[in-house]
Amino acid sequence: MLPATEDAPKGHTTLGDQPLAEPDSAFRTMYAEHRPALLRLAATLTAGDHGRAEDLVQETMLRAWTHRNDIDIHRSPRAWLATTTRHLAIDAHRARRARPHEVELDHRLPPISSQRSDASIDETGVRAAVAALPWHQRRVLAEVYYRDRSVAETARILQIPAGTVKSRTFYALRALRRTLAAQDAVVSAKRIATG
Repeated sequence: MLPATEDAPKGHTTLGDQPLAEPDSAFRTMYAEHRPALLRLAATLTAGDHGRAEDLVQETMLRAWTHRNDIDIHRSPRAWLATTTRHLAIDAHRARRARPHEVELDHRLPPISSQRSDASIDETGVRAAVAALPWHQRRVLAEVYYRDRSVAETARILQIPAGTVKSRTFYALRALRRTLAAQDAVVSAKRIATG
């Protein structure tokens, strides 16, 4: 066995100190032993959302692998794993609160009858409004609306999280609505003035 790291107390061995094949084996054993408890904890922290709970456990185990030199395999690493899971859940909760609520777009829904079509806005106005958007929002809109890609496909192509795609789409559409409404108001005002 390789000597323990300088940070670890004498006589203790960390996952990273194992011979080449042993860290994988020790990590698999740790994963199998602690995953059920971590999943229960994560499910509680996410109000029963199994998908988010799985994500928390996976991220916790990724951090455990990254910090394998700090985890003492002769003691139970459950406290470290549980604390990491809890911190990740808190971080995720704060991130969700900081972003607008994510909703799935349903393109099948008809427009609300009180909304009128913006027929007075021409193609040039739309192009100018799109060109005024920040490049990252233009890029997302191009993938989602012009290339008719899903949020997941767009996220994969642009190499960004799906939540970021949704957020950028939301803010881009809001900016376009405001810009186009302002253009429509100018056109309407000109009609009234000349009319």
